[in-house]
Amino acid sequence: MTRRIEALGLATLIALTFTHPVPAADNSPAALKTRFEALWNRLTGKDTMPGIATSNGRIEAQQILVSAKLAGRLADVFAEEGKIVDANAVLARMDTADLEAEMAGARAQLRRSTTAEVEAEASIAQRKSELVLATQEYERARTMSEKGSGTVQQRDMRESQLQVAQAALRAANASREEAAASSEAEEADIARIQSQLDDTVLKAPTRGRIEYKLVQKGEVVSAGAPIATMLDLADVSMTIFVPARVAAELAIGDEARIILDAAPQYVMPASVSFVASEAQFTPKTVETTDEREKLMFRVKLKVAPELLKEYESRVKTGIRGIGYVRTQAGTAWPEALQTKLPQ
Repeated sequence: MTRRIEALGLATLIALTFTHPVPAADNSPAALKTRFEALWNRLTGKDTMPGIATSNGRIEAQQILVSAKLAGRLADVFAEEGKIVDANAVLARMDTADLEAEMAGARAQLRRSTTAEVEAEASIAQRKSELVLATQEYERARTMSEKGSGTVQQRDMRESQLQVAQAALRAANASREEAAASSEAEEADIARIQSQLDDTVLKAPTRGRIEYKLVQKGEVVSAGAPIATMLDLADVSMTIFVPARVAAELAIGDEARIILDAAPQYVMPASVSFVASEAQFTPKTVETTDEREKLMFRVKLKVAPELLKEYESRVKTGIRGIGYVRTQAGTAWPEALQTKLPQ
């Protein structure tokens, strides 16, 4: 481009400036100067707004992939392309016949474990009563043996009965613990199945617009298969590429402006939300204000969520436009870049 300008020469440039003369009313020195600067800007790629850099880009929204966690057949699909849905809105339901059968079996097992726990409690009460009796009989036998009115054999027999009663109580306690553990395991199994049942209802993770519906009712999908894609209307931005000299002056949170090709009469406020830490080659689909620099830094201009909520019906991705950033913090936005939004 530079060689082309040099080949044209200043005289040719001036001639191009006056190829289409402006009306006499605008043929003033100031108007001619403005016309000359505009042509020079188009040919050289230099910025005519001191302290402000520009770059082409396009509007992008964060894409969310709604996927099935479990394999199965889709009973219903409610997602509609282009429809705006709220967070937790149901997008699809999967067939749950198998899981409901598992749930019925797990609940039956829980009732069985609960019954066993009740029986163990009753057994413990019985064994405690037997232990009390065995203890009393042993004490009587021991006392009689010490006084000489009872035999050692009777004492040993009562002691053996006491030990048996103690062992029976320990066994009853163990049975109760086993029944309780079985109940807890069944409760955990029920919670697992219930979690799977909950996962069969596919919901929107956030408010957004359904972009693509990828499945139909009755289809069998695998675990992790995408059901629909949606756009987060609260996370919309424009990605631009700027030279190193511009990226060095930017800071996260700096004000920015966006003008869309489809609506050049509006100026959208934005802020710098990302500046790449490493330079990268300029993508072929992006033209910058300074095409002579091959290595550019990626910068993301994010639109405020509260503004997006007000105009979410107008938000469309893929629309191209121009992003404006200030390379000098104190630079005032010119009149042409003052915020102007549709009413």
